[in-house]
Amino acid sequence: MADYIYLLENRLSKPQQAALKKVREVARSKGLTTFLVGGAVRDLTSGSPVRDLDVVVQGTALKIKKDIEKAGGEISGDSELTQSFFVRFPGGVRMEIGGTLTVTYPKPGKPVYKPATILDDLRRRDFTANAMALSLNEGSYGLLMDPLNGVADIENRELRLVSPYGFIEDPVRMIRAARLMARLGWQMDERTQSRYETGKQEGYISAMSAFQRSYELEEIFLEDDPLRVLKRLEAEGWMKHLNHSVSSSKANVAELDRLRETQAQLHIQGIDADISLASFPLLTAKMPPKDVAALKRSFPRRAFVEEIEALDKEAREFAAQLTSKSAALPSQAWKLIHSARPEVVLWAAHTGKGATIQGKFKAFYTEWPQAKQKIPYALMQEMRITPELAGYDELVEKLFFELMDGKLGTVEAMKAFLEPYSPPAPPPPVHLRRARAAKKEPKVPKVKKKAEVEISTAAASVAVPVSEVAAAAKPTGKPAKGEEKKPAVPAKATAPVKAEAKKPAVPAPKAAAAAKAPAKKAAAVVKKVAAKKAAPAKKAPAKKAPAKPAKKATPLKKAVAKKTSAKPAEKKVAAKRPTPAKKAPVKKRR
Repeated sequence: MADYIYLLENRLSKPQQAALKKVREVARSKGLTTFLVGGAVRDLTSGSPVRDLDVVVQGTALKIKKDIEKAGGEISGDSELTQSFFVRFPGGVRMEIGGTLTVTYPKPGKPVYKPATILDDLRRRDFTANAMALSLNEGSYGLLMDPLNGVADIENRELRLVSPYGFIEDPVRMIRAARLMARLGWQMDERTQSRYETGKQEGYISAMSAFQRSYELEEIFLEDDPLRVLKRLEAEGWMKHLNHSVSSSKANVAELDRLRETQAQLHIQGIDADISLASFPLLTAKMPPKDVAALKRSFPRRAFVEEIEALDKEAREFAAQLTSKSAALPSQAWKLIHSARPEVVLWAAHTGKGATIQGKFKAFYTEWPQAKQKIPYALMQEMRITPELAGYDELVEKLFFELMDGKLGTVEAMKAFLEPYSPPAPPPPVHLRRARAAKKEPKVPKVKKKAEVEISTAAASVAVPVSEVAAAAKPTGKPAKGEEKKPAVPAKATAPVKAEAKKPAVPAPKAAAAAKAPAKKAAAVVKKVAAKKAAPAKKAPAKKAPAKPAKKATPLKKAVAKKTSAKPAEKKVAAKRPTPAKKAPVKKRR
């Protein structure tokens, strides 16, 4: 089932929503419950345009008549029989306000009304599609009441009588059925169609009252396509019972078609004009003036007649303003068109003969709206002007008018125009990082012998036989005093074994020559060989290697241990040295 709260907020126009809000507030202040009924609920459900609004209150509707006038509604007529009145609100909103009633028919066409509940009011209506109501009250807003399953008939696009005696009790319903079928394109269900044909043959229509005759006649001119409805009623033979002087043959058909085209063009640009005022003089174009005057007097809505008579004058005044110097700029003309009554704009666009006014409307249809495509939304995004910014819609409208007048032709001009509206850049985000505990780097022990340190470093990075490196590092003299207490830097032993296996070994002749040279020269030779043969491996962070038993000592540690066995201090230094990587096998050259 449809969400009627959504439909009320989106399918109704802004003026219609405002009018309903005023009626709800007035009824609440008087302690009355209100409901939207009839054709408005049917059109909301079926998706058809909502033309008129029918509102009922549980109680006497005439109690709120003066309050409705104070709220901005213009009373355009009333019905003493049903105790209802017609109101016109700003924006061309037509509304009928009445009370919830029940009805009996002592004689055909002679109803007797009494106050009742909303459900009784729905059961006394003509067709099931019109016997639905929407609550407009707090706590139940948008609640649908459909006691006769009108939604199913709307889905089937059928008109079904609420009562099997509907055409006998109120014969005007036959005319209403023909009018609704012409407007909506629906059909009557089988039983309703059978009763309709019987009513035509039996002449039920003779019991129609004078008020019902004038009401249905006015409804023809209030249709969106009155000519189509008029032709359908003529085909059914009902126009001779309503008004024999009104006929489709007396209408200006060509001008009516052109009027509908103008209405469609204005609708595209946001001007929703009611065509009924402008179509009346075209439908009666070939009728004698006295018949036209008599027709106007028969309408129950006096305000409708007054608006018809004032339409020509208002259209001429509007055309004069549109062609004056005050509307010379496109933006000025655009604002003037949107601020005027839509019905006046429609009639001025249709009847305007001058080249100036026709040129204005042609530009309004085609040229001026193109400025909307030039609005630099990407640039506005870069300048942090987003829809969430206060006054964004007003800024876009102002920018639209500037572009329409041709004042912002370059990107620099647009930037200069938007700069005052650009908010400052937000501060950079603050990232809370966890304080990392400072790692204490291990203290590097002082070098006992510079030659041994340099040779051990080269041996770790370059795959040189340990025996040759040890021979090259063999001391030639005794160490000086104080040097024995300084432990040597342990050799790096974290390089992968695979990497050492790939590195070529140092040739034996060069290692032998280095062994004969002094310690300083041996270190230089080893560094030179390492630079030529391979790049030194990346230094891993120094870690204190745990002491290992002497049995698992590498050849390098054993060589050092033999030479320093007589001195306890040197034994400790040798024990602290890390285990070097496993020596890769040396391939013999052929």
